[in-house]
Amino acid sequence: MGKRTAIVGATGAVGTTMLSILEERDFPVSDLRMMASSRSAGRVLPTKWGDVTVEDLATADPAGLDVALFSAGGSRSKEFAPKFAAAGCTVIDNSSAFRQEPDVPLVVAQVNDAAIHSHNGIVANPNCTTMVVMIAAGPLHRAAGLKRMTATSYQSVSGSGQTGMEVLTHELDILGKDRESLAQGGWTDPNSDLYSRPIGFNVLAHAGGFTELGYTDEEWKLVNETRKILDAPDIKVEPFCVRVPVMVGHGIAATMFFDRPVAVDEAKQILAEAPGAQLWDDTKVPTPLDSAGIDDVLIGRVRPTVGDEGGISLWTVGDNLRKGAALNAVQLAELL
Repeated sequence: MGKRTAIVGATGAVGTTMLSILEERDFPVSDLRMMASSRSAGRVLPTKWGDVTVEDLATADPAGLDVALFSAGGSRSKEFAPKFAAAGCTVIDNSSAFRQEPDVPLVVAQVNDAAIHSHNGIVANPNCTTMVVMIAAGPLHRAAGLKRMTATSYQSVSGSGQTGMEVLTHELDILGKDRESLAQGGWTDPNSDLYSRPIGFNVLAHAGGFTELGYTDEEWKLVNETRKILDAPDIKVEPFCVRVPVMVGHGIAATMFFDRPVAVDEAKQILAEAPGAQLWDDTKVPTPLDSAGIDDVLIGRVRPTVGDEGGISLWTVGDNLRKGAALNAVQLAELL
């Protein structure tokens, strides 16, 4: 039976990916509506189900909708998602607005599917960084009980949407014209204001906004969302989020310890069978370029810990616009 479906934030980086994934996966759409801010209202978007005119979210009527995939930012989600839910529509929200609400399930498809059935009209999509590492951490946790994890992310600029990709392209062009200054100093500031420092040819140990204890909100998401997704509030997480000059694909280097020692062979067997994952040989290291445009999260560099024995260190990388956001939202709609 077809579903009356809406994409909210339809013209953004994640929204356009949501549309392509709905089309690729033959999601049973009986009627498709596209919504965005007033700036984009009136645009006509070609889809598998015919041309669709973008509606202004502020005035759109959610009556009659079955499911709405939201990727319009936290403030719009807080304002409009409850209205959609009250109209009988199930909202799958890609923002951080509801992730820590106790009555809103936070679900990674293929990791904690059962949690979705406790929803009251709104389901939260986890942060794109947490999502990628959970594809590896979830199966290992089920097998051995995750006790503590140190996770350092290497996050692409598409985590900041279309603007992030445009800023990186601009800065690479400006800074790349004077290679000598990149090596010896004296480079010209490209005057972008999206990030606190230039991202082109650079690495920025600052992803998200600074909050308590000197950690960013991106880092706190890794802590809090890991605990909620795995339903294990006592897991100790040490996070560090870094922005890198990559267009698409978030990487996470993680070291995990469990309720018991886990041998590498056991970990590899678990990860090789993990849904939504590809386990790569240790000598073939997966990269963001390998992950771009595919559904699976790539896992590599699986090895034993050496400083404190009994744990597992590994590398995960995934397309943050697909599994990190749009694909998972569509998979949750399929679960519903």
